[in-house]
Formats: sequence, C-alpha cells, structure tokens
Amino acid sequence: MDALIPAQAARSSTLSSMTVDIVIPVLNEERALPGCVAVLHGYLAERMPFDWTITIVDNASTDSTQLVAKRLARQWSRVRVVCLTQRGKGKAVRSAWSSSQADVVAYMDVDLSTGLDALIPLVASLAAGHSDIAIGSRLAPGARTVRGAKRELISRAYNALLRIVHGAQFRDAQCGFKAARAEVIRPLLRRVEDDAWFFDTELLLLAEHNGLRVLEVPVDWVEDVDSRVNVTGTIATNTRGLVRLALAKLSGAADIADLPSRPALRPTHPDAVLPARDVSRLRHLLLFCVVGFVATMMTLALYTFFRTWWPPLAANLVAVALSTLFNTEANRRLTFRGRSRSLVLAHLQSLVVFALYCGFTSSALLALHTVADRPPRWAELVVLLAASAVGTLGRFVLLSTWVFRPRPRPHPVTRTEESLT
Repeated sequence: MDALIPAQAARSSTLSSMTVDIVIPVLNEERALPGCVAVLHGYLAERMPFDWTITIVDNASTDSTQLVAKRLARQWSRVRVVCLTQRGKGKAVRSAWSSSQADVVAYMDVDLSTGLDALIPLVASLAAGHSDIAIGSRLAPGARTVRGAKRELISRAYNALLRIVHGAQFRDAQCGFKAARAEVIRPLLRRVEDDAWFFDTELLLLAEHNGLRVLEVPVDWVEDVDSRVNVTGTIATNTRGLVRLALAKLSGAADIADLPSRPALRPTHPDAVLPARDVSRLRHLLLFCVVGFVATMMTLALYTFFRTWWPPLAANLVAVALSTLFNTEANRRLTFRGRSRSLVLAHLQSLVVFALYCGFTSSALLALHTVADRPPRWAELVVLLAASAVGTLGRFVLLSTWVFRPRPRPHPVTRTEESLT
C-alpha cells in the first residue's frame, strides 16, 4: 500500500496544477455579456477545483460589446478579451483555443442556456485523462430541456442524419457547451475548415473518425429565445459540410497523422489473466459465421420466393442484394463494432464485395445450367448453397481487411501518465 502513495501524490499534484480556459464567443451581445460573466465568474470562484480563466472572444461586433468586454476584464483579473475583425462562431472558438496556454479548453454560449452544474463533470474527465473531448448533450439519457417544438424537431432530425450518414456515436453535436484537452484539439483545429455553425459538427466527426474518445454529459438546457442563431438558415450550410466531410473521409483527407499515439490497452489489476490474442479473432469469426448463416438462409428463402416469377439470375441478384444489405449492417453493428465510422462508406465498399459475391454465385448457377439442361430446383439450391459458402469465406476476408479494417486509435499520453513513468 505504501508503494502507491508516491503515485497518488503525483496524480494529485498533476490534477491540482491543471488549468482551464473557458471561452465565450460573442457577437453584438452588449446586453447579455455582463450577466453571463458575473454568473460564470461567481460559479468558478466558488466551485471550480482547477485554476481557470474566462476568455471573451468578440468576433466583429458592431455595438458596444467590445467596450463591455474590456470593462469586465478590468473588473476581474481572470477575465481576458480577444477581439477579431471577422465574424464566425467557429473562428472565434478556434482562435481562442489555438492560442490558449491552458491544459483544458472549453466554450459555452453567452446566454447560459446550459446549466453550469454540468461544467465540472465536463472538465474533470479531461483533466483526469479519461477522455479527449467532452460535450454537453441535450439528447443523452438524464438530460432535461425546455425548448420550442420547431427547434426540437430540427435538432433531432439533424443528429439522426449524422448517425445515418457518418455513423456518429454522439447524440448532440450542436449544444454550445464543449471542452477538450488542448494538446489533442490543436491538430484537429488545423483540419477543421468551417468557421461558422458547422464548426462543432466537423470537429466531433473528425475526432471520432480519428479514434478519439468523445464523452457526452447530460445537461439541463433552457432555450433563450433572444438568440443570434438562425436555426433554419444553417441547414443548407451544414448539409454542404456533411457532404464535404464524407468525401474527405472517402479520400483519406480526414485522417490526421500528427495526433499523439494512444498507449496500449492494459489491465488495471497487476495479477489479471489476459485472454489469448486469438480469442478476439475467433469471436469475430464466430459472429461473422452466425450473421453469414442467417444471411445465407435469407438468400435461399428470397431466391425461392422470387424464382416463382423470375429467371435464375434475376432472382439471385435481388435475393443476394437484399441479404447483403442485412449482412453488411449486421456485421457493422455486431462483428466489427467500432471499426467503421461511416455507415455510407461501409455500404459503398460492401457494394464492391456484393458485386464479386453475386458474380461468383451467378457463375455457379450458369455453370450448372450449362452442364445440365433444366436442372431441378433442389440442384440449383445445392449449387447456390455451396457457392454461398465459398463466397462467404471471401467476404469475411474482404470485410475484415478492407471494409472494416482496424483503424489506429490515436490518444495522447496524459501528464498524469508521464509523471508515473
């Protein structure tokens, strides 16, 4: 037990020296800014266990927001001001986060729609080294929200689109309440192109695509109707951003090579007995076989059904196409869970596998009809079953090495870990 004391002391010292920079991007907020900073400053002074700073980023306001911000900075020593000449919420956050000297950087909206009680849980996971990015979520279990039906519908539809198109694991991309480890976020900021409202979404999708851990914290959120956000006006911009980012993933342009490497996964208990390396591969193979068996039975049933009206090749084409959609999605969710970051990309690549598989099984049927004139239906099913078995083996190889190939999971070594090594 005594041997653990130095490690505990080092960890405690590291955490106590952590610094947090909380950014408030503002545009023409002369009315809301003083109350926001006063409430936030009081909360941080009373409850924040880490050293902290508040950074107000004025991005080209045309009212007296800049003068108000500077007056607040003179009033409180832990408040600083950054003034930009160009507008854009994303530009404001990027500028402040990129230049910050803090270990953890965060931002929140000036209207304080998100309850501040979620701030410490948001920051603590990052300070401890558990997560890379932490986001407030109005859609996570335990969250409570008060907002209009229009905004609720648009938000849920948009986040559902992210899950369908990009396979996003997070539930709420747009809540203005986020934090990140500074050493991890800087390489991401250099790759984010959007300077407006798509900034949050692009940042999170890039983070997940590159294997970073994104933590969602359920929040209490009350809509402020005096908001500068044009909800419907951002739809077209965000749609273009989703398409652009999908193309970047397909081309490899979304891969970020300069992220620090994540330490190898190891057990916490010193006497833990680890499973053999082959166990994971065997599990993948067994799950794949189960999915493949169900898909094969599905193919045979559909082929028998469609063969009632259609010729062999047409019946096989439709049967294999439908079972392939099931096979790909089942393997994405079960067998190779966590490897694919994009539903669309997985299914597009699987179309190539489908073409090869369909060509192989169709060739087997053609060969049967070439050898035998009008073979019985049972013979077609036997040949199709044998061809499906061989084709399934080839499908496993292509899925595991190409469609769902393992991605490197970058992650920085935290200061806590460095102090203990």
